[in-house]
Amino acid sequence: MDDKQQPIIIKKIKKGGHAHHGGAWKVAYADFVTAMMAFFLLMWLLGGSSHHVREGIAEWFKNPSGTQGPGGASTSMIKMGGTLAIPRSSKLKKAPSEKRRNSFQQKDKSCDNNVSLKEDDKTEKSASEHKVETDKSLLGISDSEKAADQKRLDSLLIKLKKAIETSHALSKFKDQIFIDVTPQGLRIQIVDKKNRPMFDSSSAILKAHTRLILKKIGRIINTVPNHISITGHTDSSPFATKYIYVEYGSFEERRAYSNWELSADRANAARRELVKGGMQPGKIGQVIGLSDSILFDKTRPNSPINRRISIVVLNKETEVAIGLLAGRGGVKLKDVKKRLKAK
Repeated sequence: MDDKQQPIIIKKIKKGGHAHHGGAWKVAYADFVTAMMAFFLLMWLLGGSSHHVREGIAEWFKNPSGTQGPGGASTSMIKMGGTLAIPRSSKLKKAPSEKRRNSFQQKDKSCDNNVSLKEDDKTEKSASEHKVETDKSLLGISDSEKAADQKRLDSLLIKLKKAIETSHALSKFKDQIFIDVTPQGLRIQIVDKKNRPMFDSSSAILKAHTRLILKKIGRIINTVPNHISITGHTDSSPFATKYIYVEYGSFEERRAYSNWELSADRANAARRELVKGGMQPGKIGQVIGLSDSILFDKTRPNSPINRRISIVVLNKETEVAIGLLAGRGGVKLKDVKKRLKAK
């Protein structure tokens, strides 16, 4: 054997088995992935929700521990089944302590509201009283003037009724003369009667008996200083002639004609007859034609009593309201002149 040859020694070592590798890291990793998935799912849901829903969620997170329903039931967004429920309203229930605090606040508010309502009532009353005083100041009529005016109209009413009963000229037509009191003053209405009309058919020409009635009434009304308003009324029957010819000097004009024109012409014819009877022309305040817009008998639009003349002896308030008494109430002349001059 060669002395230089080294012996080969084989050493066998028995290795022990490794301990079992655990799976704890897998659980942690799974939790992390689940949390990330839940986070991105939440972001996706929030991105598709409305502004009010996001406000409701924010309100919930401000006080999540105190948010309980009836009987202690939880109203958490995440239900026990694992599904995510977004609240539909931003008005979530509040904690009991907060409810008690708010109830006291609401009582205080209700007391404040009652006080403010009483103050508003006082303000409204004072405003209405101020309006009445303002209206009186605009009209410029004192209580004594109103009382004197009412006394004159009451006396005139008695005179008219007495004249209708005792006068031979008026008593024959008393079934066609009606007198009543309106907010505007004392009203005398002369109505048509079957077989006894006031005017010729479709005409503004007065019958003889109508002229007599107007002259007699005009003399009595002239005893008071009040202005009068004369209104003509027709029934609902359409005017027979659509056009009439009106004379203007040496030529005639073809003019459209209806119940509006007819009622106005009849009122003006009554005005002329009142003046002939002795009424001062300056006391005529208004001459109006109303056609069939105000029917006496609405159930029978074509009834003869709808064809009438209304004469209203105006009270002072109405005279001022429509501007018949110069310098009393309404827009002042100096203000009109000032505005026109400024332009």
